[in-house]
Amino acid sequence: ADCRYTCHPQCHSLIQLDCRRPGPGQLSPESTLAPPCSQNVTKTVEEKPEPPTVEEIKKKIEKYNAKVTNCLLMKLNDDGTYTGFIKVHLKLRRPVTVPAGIRPQSIYDALKEVNLADMTDKRTSFYLPLDAIKQLHISSTTTVSEVIQGLLKKFMVVDNPQKFALFKEMRKDGQVLFQKLPLTEYPLYLRLLAGPDTDVLSFVLKENETGEVEWDAFSIPELQNFLMILDKEEKDKIQQVQRKYEKFKQRLQQTLKEAGGKPG
Repeated sequence: ADCRYTCHPQCHSLIQLDCRRPGPGQLSPESTLAPPCSQNVTKTVEEKPEPPTVEEIKKKIEKYNAKVTNCLLMKLNDDGTYTGFIKVHLKLRRPVTVPAGIRPQSIYDALKEVNLADMTDKRTSFYLPLDAIKQLHISSTTTVSEVIQGLLKKFMVVDNPQKFALFKEMRKDGQVLFQKLPLTEYPLYLRLLAGPDTDVLSFVLKENETGEVEWDAFSIPELQNFLMILDKEEKDKIQQVQRKYEKFKQRLQQTLKEAGGKPG
């Protein structure tokens, strides 16, 4: 039998060989080995869905526009891109930073793309109205990152865009679900797929909750403003506790007074 092999001397006593020749129909040990790594092996790769064709986009836009009850239609361009409108709900719980003493943006400023925030270094903080809605006219190539930057510019917010995130809000089985969108997502395409009904899909701008506060992203005036808010909340809480126990103390004194002179 051909049982030639090579091994380390210390391993010689640990190896046992079956040197019988394979009979008819039997496989030799070599034939049961896995193919070497140099051979081509087919691997299953998860394929990404193919982007829709221009014709498919055209049909989707026609179907979308047929459901629109206002003038906010989508329009297909000659190059295959399309434009349309999205509404974004602003649900911000923390104050935002804006330039101090700046007049509202005029039509001239918007057309000339004048950045009013660059006209002063003074900053102030305030709370945006809860559930404020902003309508944006965007393209199919506009990303989530560009939508966030556009919203901040319209409200003249000078905070770092990384502090904010765009979510899609969906309603399913009576529940409201939020999903954070990646910065490279295209909101107008999501709007096209969902249709114009905002009860099916809507967009929400919220704070970018990463689980840990990135204090380095805040400016000195913002941090000072947070300290002022915390001090105010602390004083309010102390006053609430003091009022609670003051009432309790008054009730005890009143009970003792009424019980005065009576046998225990």
